[in-house]
Amino acid sequence: MRIVIPARYASTRLPGKPLRELAGKPMLRHVWERARAANPLEVVVATDDDRIARAAEGFGAHVCMTDPGHASGTERIAEVIEVMGWPDDEIVVNLQGDEPLMPPSLLTQVAEDLATHATADVATLAAHLEAPDQLFDPAVVKVVLDGKGYALYFSRAPIPWERDGMAWGEIPPLEVARGHLRHIGLYAYRAGFVREYVSWRASELEQKESLEQLRVLWHGRRIHVSLAAEVPPAGVDTPEDLARVATLLGETAGQ
Repeated sequence: MRIVIPARYASTRLPGKPLRELAGKPMLRHVWERARAANPLEVVVATDDDRIARAAEGFGAHVCMTDPGHASGTERIAEVIEVMGWPDDEIVVNLQGDEPLMPPSLLTQVAEDLATHATADVATLAAHLEAPDQLFDPAVVKVVLDGKGYALYFSRAPIPWERDGMAWGEIPPLEVARGHLRHIGLYAYRAGFVREYVSWRASELEQKESLEQLRVLWHGRRIHVSLAAEVPPAGVDTPEDLARVATLLGETAGQ
């Protein structure tokens, strides 16, 4: 297993996000340390920004500079795969640079899940919704699975729709919400599949939902989804998220 951390400086809601300080360290360093704790063969920070590169090299990370024109983290990872010359069967884990609280065990879990499902092109994780209002929150991506644990669809909408237990816009009881799964944005894929994936144009569904994993399903390929062995806290998208994570990291440091 090799881990790539795509990290970009630009962010509409939180500019310079990877370098924002949390518990005395830039957020990117927390992510990198989580990745290293999973004992991969290698951890690479993929960025197009010199500020991020200098900071990452400063704390000892291996940095790969990538094209600023990439539209997604997966495209950035594809360039890393080519630069590093990784073979097609190499398992690569995509750990986003805004996940400073990601449990290292989940990085291992998603890589092992892909390794044990030969017909899967991608492996990822999910967890039961923890609060009723998450069902109608478009920032919380939902996923539905087939009987063997492969993804049928991902959506920002509340899926599946329980005809007799839900009404549009009304917050359902917790027991109804917990019957739904939220997607955890952690992926493992084989290097050869990433090479193929980036040759495809963005699909119609992907563009409508703004979910790049739908490109995989659009092309008839398979994504295996396992329940996360640990439920990770949400990542950082907003200043409020940054404050929440800073509090959690402070509590952890004090234990």
